[in-house]
Amino acid sequence: MKAKRSVAVLSVTGIVVVSVVAGIDLFSSPGSSSASEQVSGRAEMAVLNSEKVHTAARPSAKPQSAEAQANEVIRMRNQIEAVEAQHKAEQEALQDQSDLKQAAKNAAIKRYKALQKTEANSREERASRDAERKKLEGTPKEVAINLLPDHGWSESQFSCLEKLWNKESRWRVDADNPGSTAYGIPQALPGYRMAAYGSDWRTNPVVQIKWGLDYIENTYGSPCSAWGHSQAKGWY
Repeated sequence: MKAKRSVAVLSVTGIVVVSVVAGIDLFSSPGSSSASEQVSGRAEMAVLNSEKVHTAARPSAKPQSAEAQANEVIRMRNQIEAVEAQHKAEQEALQDQSDLKQAAKNAAIKRYKALQKTEANSREERASRDAERKKLEGTPKEVAINLLPDHGWSESQFSCLEKLWNKESRWRVDADNPGSTAYGIPQALPGYRMAAYGSDWRTNPVVQIKWGLDYIENTYGSPCSAWGHSQAKGWY
């Protein structure tokens, strides 16, 4: 049998090895088993030799220098610090959002309380105005009774006040003393002294009563004291 050249191509761990085997046909008939075994042995040897060559040809990793190792450590540390800084910034952003929400809630509560207080004050002011207005309603004698507490007097003082102004003017708003310039319920002398309490002092009984009670308090201390002086002197 004529010898043939055959080419065996093997791939071992990603490396292609080409071996030229002479004299034996790799694809011979079954009767040539010894020849095949020889070829197989030579092919395995070729692969082993090829692996040794490629292993020797691959460059081995060089150990890093101390400076390179230090730089690598610094790089890794910087990466870790960057991650930590980002995490911290995210946490702070979440905290800031939470603080803003809480601040908005507190501001809303504060506004609500201020509004409630304003409304309460408004109600109190309205109630006070209503009470003040009611004190000035009614007859002159009723108005005088209502104003006694403003001077710290009890209603027991009204009996003296009633007698005093009955004697002076019979509680008439337009009472005018022909012998003097005294005028009104309290017989202010002169009458225009009451103008400081209202421009309508000639016709408004409330203006006259307010002036008269202030005059009694400042001059005698109480209606009963003023009545006692009037009884003793004939005037007050």
